Amino acid sequence: MSLIRDNIDTQKLPQHVAIIMDGNGRWARKRGGLRILGHRSAIKAVRDTIEGAAEIGLKYVTLYAFSTENWNRPQAEVNALMELLVNTIKKETPTLMKNRIRLRAIGNLGDLPPNCQNNLAESMEVTSANDHMTLTLALSYGGRWDMLAAIRKLATKAVQGEISPEDIDENLLRQHMSTGFLPDPELLIRTSGEFRISNFLLWEIAYAEIYITQKLWPDFRREDLFEAILNYQGRERRFGKTSEQITA
Repeated sequence: MSLIRDNIDTQKLPQHVAIIMDGNGRWARKRGGLRILGHRSAIKAVRDTIEGAAEIGLKYVTLYAFSTENWNRPQAEVNALMELLVNTIKKETPTLMKNRIRLRAIGNLGDLPPNCQNNLAESMEVTSANDHMTLTLALSYGGRWDMLAAIRKLATKAVQGEISPEDIDENLLRQHMSTGFLPDPELLIRTSGEFRISNFLLWEIAYAEIYITQKLWPDFRREDLFEAILNYQGRERRFGKTSEQITA
């Protein structure tokens, strides 16, 4: 049994945990290998972390898998990542079914290679009825891209007379973003010790608790997730109020 897991209050879990999976390249370089070695090794971290999340009862987990900026990486690395993504989605779908995990995706998915789009769509369809947890992959995703796309949709509707500018509020904007089906993350985890948001869920993490770990992503496991959640449960979340107001 996990001592860390045993200390988690399952009645006070964050509903949504978002993770910036960072450090694959550095992990590979430390071992004298190419960056793709780190990306391949990261699959174990994803599998164990997601199974751990399902084990304790998290409802939503979102993984930053490929950003809009990642397209600027060397073409050979991008091609290898896309191939790895296609194979991983296909291979891990039975595990998602076993744990009753529904797969979703956010981002400019039309930029992905056709075989990647097809495998992703197939896996999302197969797992669509699962109700234990929702795993969302952020693919070709950027927070600025998402907000800009939503604003363009709203501007088009305003020009066409479907809405007036006065109708636009936070709720309407959220409905037009790719994350509209998700609750805001209460906990954001970043691996590899970097203190950056990296254009991830910029609107949604306005009040998220941020947890930084020095571990590189390929070394991250469910115990590290549990430790992050324990840290989260020890914090006071005030949302602009005072400690006295929260206590009252």
